[in-house]
Amino acid sequence: MKKILMSGNEAIAEGALRAGCTFYAGYPITPQNELIAYMSAHMQDKGGVFIQAESELAAINMVFGASAAGARAMTSSSSPGVSLKQEGISYIAGARLPAVIVNIMRAGPGLGNIWPAQSDYFQATRGGGNGDYHCIVLAPASSQESFDFMRLAFNLADKYRNPVMILGDGMLGQMMEPVAVNSSHKLSPVSYKPKSWALTGCQGRKPNIVKSFYMREGDLERANLILQNQYQAIKKKEQRFEGLLLGDAEIILVAYGSMARIAKSAVKFLRSKGKKAGLIRPITLWPFPTDIFKELSRKRKRLTFLAVEMSYGQMVEDVRLALEGKARVEFFGRSGGGIPTGEGIIKKCMRL
Repeated sequence: MKKILMSGNEAIAEGALRAGCTFYAGYPITPQNELIAYMSAHMQDKGGVFIQAESELAAINMVFGASAAGARAMTSSSSPGVSLKQEGISYIAGARLPAVIVNIMRAGPGLGNIWPAQSDYFQATRGGGNGDYHCIVLAPASSQESFDFMRLAFNLADKYRNPVMILGDGMLGQMMEPVAVNSSHKLSPVSYKPKSWALTGCQGRKPNIVKSFYMREGDLERANLILQNQYQAIKKKEQRFEGLLLGDAEIILVAYGSMARIAKSAVKFLRSKGKKAGLIRPITLWPFPTDIFKELSRKRKRLTFLAVEMSYGQMVEDVRLALEGKARVEFFGRSGGGIPTGEGIIKKCMRL
């Protein structure tokens, strides 16, 4: 095993290549440009196809086409660019196609600025386009996880024939850390099962059709019910989280991505001062890990949960929904490029 110093953006790109990504289409936007630059430099060497599209709209529709043909396809962007991709993501979900979309969030709304934020949570977890659909959403908290989660993302996308989103932020994308690369991570695209539904040309079989457009009465409702049954299965099987010091905790911080690192330091400081603090770090933002919240609120009374975000209160809604009013929920956050500090989190906890 060797370690390579990489930014989060580069780790995502390398992880995608080693997970067997064979098609990438994207358009430059800060703060994820290192990702597209890395793919442009290395995609051809790994036997894949790289396209810098003329726009974000073009990129997501190229991903649609490549996925329909059976490729392991992905795109990446930052907040305003992902907004432009929403129609295409809805089409991909409606057509039941696997794809990986990376959003390295920046501050908004509107064009905003290039500072980090987590204010795209609603867009990612609620389905930012039209219709009743969901993306599976993974939130890495380090360069190592940015690398590791790419294999998981492509595998989940193929397993459920559903788009998967990697939700990071400008801080995670830009900071550099050692990334452990195991010898089992192949340098060339990995093999994966042929996709029987893919549009692979005339092969003496019944024609495959990929679409999200249904005109006959009842057909679209049946297609939606297939999706809803799949989403229920995903909710049961794919909830992921990290827990820290939850056994006796009286105040539990809830944070994801880069904010979880700051929250973890705050928890350790609070423990050193005798305050029984713990941490839940959601790894899947959709499906949200509701089961751990229900379990804790069922076992213990007088718990306080503090959602910490680089937004003005988005994930906090999922915390409240998971707890169903059975525990106190507080919020601490900043956005627009403002980053909650460990000192600020500690002061908030001391006041609770």
